[in-house]
Formats: sequence, C-alpha cells, structure tokens
Amino acid sequence: MNEKKSKDSSFSGQLGFVLAAAASAVGVGNLWRFPYFAAKDGGGIFLLTYLILLVTFGYALLSSDLAIGRRTQLSSIKAYGAMKPGWKFLGILTFFVPAIIMTYYAVIGGWITKYAVTFLTGGGAAAAQDDYFVGFITSPVESGFYAALFMLATAYVVYRGVERGIEASSRIIMPVLLVTVILISLYVLTLEVHDPDGTVRTGLQGMAIYFLPNFEGLTLGKYIQIVLDAMSQMFYSLSVAMGIMITYGSYVKKDVNLNQSVSQIAIVDTAVAVLAGMMIIPAIFAFSGMEGMAAGPKLMFVSLPKVFNSLGIVGIIIGAAFFLMAIFAALTSCISVLEAIVANLMEIFHAGRKKVTLIASAFYTVVTVVISLGYSLFYVEVGLPNGSTGQLLDIMDYISTACMMPIIAFLSAILIGWLVKPEWIIGEMEADGSAMPRKGLYRVVIRYVAPVIMVILALQAFGVIN
Repeated sequence: MNEKKSKDSSFSGQLGFVLAAAASAVGVGNLWRFPYFAAKDGGGIFLLTYLILLVTFGYALLSSDLAIGRRTQLSSIKAYGAMKPGWKFLGILTFFVPAIIMTYYAVIGGWITKYAVTFLTGGGAAAAQDDYFVGFITSPVESGFYAALFMLATAYVVYRGVERGIEASSRIIMPVLLVTVILISLYVLTLEVHDPDGTVRTGLQGMAIYFLPNFEGLTLGKYIQIVLDAMSQMFYSLSVAMGIMITYGSYVKKDVNLNQSVSQIAIVDTAVAVLAGMMIIPAIFAFSGMEGMAAGPKLMFVSLPKVFNSLGIVGIIIGAAFFLMAIFAALTSCISVLEAIVANLMEIFHAGRKKVTLIASAFYTVVTVVISLGYSLFYVEVGLPNGSTGQLLDIMDYISTACMMPIIAFLSAILIGWLVKPEWIIGEMEADGSAMPRKGLYRVVIRYVAPVIMVILALQAFGVIN
C-alpha cells in the first residue's frame, strides 16, 4: 500500500510522540474551561469525577484513536474504511471536525497573542479595563491581523514536517509551559487581599475551594450535570473523536509502547489542567471572590487581566508569562488541528506536504480573518439549540465540538465494540509485546458505556435534554 507513511513522516521515538500528543491535548480549554467547571461543580467533586472518567472512558477513546492510526498507518478518512469496508463515511465525518475547528482556533490564538504583546509592552493597565477586550475583537484590522499572524505561525511548524516541525516544537514548548504554570501556581498561593470592610481573602483559601469537595446543594440531578461537564471537558481536552490522534498514531513506530504512551499523555494533559485551576481559581478568589469566576473568553481576557493589574509590576510580569504560556498551549493544539487536515489531504490527493500545507494555510488564513470579523463587519447573533447564543466563532465551535464529536465517538464505539470487535484495538495496543491493562474494562466501556454517554451529550447539544 503506497499510502503508508514514509520514513520521514514519523516521530523519532516514544518521548517525541508523547510530547507532541500531549501538546495537542493541552489547549485553551485546559485554561478557561477546566477551572470554571471545577469552581462551578463543587471543587473536589468535579476533580474526582474527572479523574474517574479519565482512567475509564478517556483511556478507552484515546487508546482506540491511537491504535487505529498506528495499525492502518492512515489518517482518519481512509483509516475507517480500512477498518471496515463501507465505513469510510465516518472518516469523512471525522475529517470535518478539524476542518471546522481550524476556521476559528487561530482567531482565539490571535486574541492571546494580542494580550501577550500588550503585557510585554507594559499595557497591563489598559488590558484590565472593562471595554478593552470588546474594543479589540470589534476592530476589524487589529483582530484580523493577529488571527492571520497566529495562523501563519501554525502553518510554518506544519510545513516543516512531523519530526523537524511538530516534534521539535513540542520538545521546547511543553517543558516551558509546564515550568511556567507551576511557578505561577506557586506564586498565587502567597496572595492576600484585604477588602475595605476588613474581609481578608487569600490564595490558600481559594486553593481549598478548588480541591475540597463541596456537597452543599448537591442533588442527583446536579451530580449528573457534573458528570456531563467532566465528560465534555475530558472529551474535548484529549483531542479524541476529531481524527487528530488517529493521524498522530499513524506516525508512531511499532516498537513504541502505546499503553504506556496513553497513560503519559493523559497524565501530562490532566496535570496542566489541574495546575491551571491551581493558578486561576485562587487568584480570582483572592481578588473578587467566586463571583469573579467565568467561563471562556471572559475569564481569560477580562477577569484575569484585572487580577494581574492589581498586583502592580509583579502582575505585569506574571501576566506576560501567563499569556506567553497560553500562546504555547493554543499553538500546539492549532498545529495538531492543521496537521490532521494536511495529512488527510496528502493521502487523498497524493500530494507532498509542502504543497498541501501552503494551499491549506492560504485558505484558512482567509477564512480565519473572516471569522475574526464576526464581531465587527460580519456580526451576527444566533440562538443555538442548546440554549446559548453565539456569533460566527461560537457557531463553528458548537457545530464541531458539541454536535459532531459525540456523534463521531458514538459511531466509532459501535464500529469497534460490535463490528470489528475490541480485539482489533487490543491487538494493536499489544503489538510491541506489552500487555494492555484493563482489557475487560476497555471492552465494557467501548461497547456499552461510551455509546450511552455519547447519546446523552448529543441530546444535550441539540437541546433535547437540559
């Protein structure tokens, strides 16, 4: 089969693969969704639920994607057809997830880059103003420029290839990201804020809120929502059901221990998410109580700049470090999304990496700028079936992650669990001679648990259940 990966389209070894895959998994969602869910969903209750789901459900999905990629040596579109004739449609459906995500992820990366530049040039006080973020995203020229800049940086890494581009960048970015988030997390523990009424709030108190379970007002219905929140966060964070890990799996050599790699990827990804919570929740609590917690852009681009600005010159330094770290997190995820697109197109059109990357990047640079204008020239506000409202970026995010990913994961679980059978995956996980742990659990999760939970998440996304 001449579609097999060439020798230069592979990771150098297990360390390079784990760092690249973990870098893909560590994204903006770790910074602005995980802390919000933890604060909203009872602190330690959410954390424990997330960890349980990670070692069961997350392990099953991540193992499946990587094993599919390595066994077929193909990216998603052709991999599913190779698994089972007639199932190429699932590969096509999977391809559309990164294809849609790519339209807006560089826009978010551009926002982060703008804030990093602002803090690095001493503009922290301006960034802390209530109207700063809105003023930026509604500026057609500035928002479009930063979105295009981030897209071009992503394209450069993918253009350089698997080992010289993706792996090489991950070997630098991941250690820097981890060290930065650890240092900021340690610093926020020293925070102590005195209100005019004499109330004292500290970073340590915020840390307790984060880690200690809060059972106040907990009901069965509320806990089910906590499970769904944890599931959706884990689902998005691990980069499963979007073809990325299938593509990365196709670059993994046969002597790499996939079982060990899956555990290492999950540990690094979860560690960054937990550390992000240690960094953000205590800081927000110390300065504004839990009322300051928010999800998404409001947390990163409104609440946190106010905290950084309140710390004076130290806050400017920490703010610059934080947004540089966030650039790394967004860039590595954006790289993996573009790589999944490029790899599929290379296989379909039998074209070289450089040519495909240039064409795809040119297309997505234009589309990215258009999406960035969704807050200005092309402003729309649409009510979504899940009850939220959104602009162009939110609509694309809703379609790709909330709607398509649960459907893809459901179909993938049916294919693996009932048609090709779990042994198809287990055999590949053990190809290097190591035994796959929790094989019985894997069979149960992929056959019974995953389909049920995916149906619930899809129904929630479509507004059928609240």
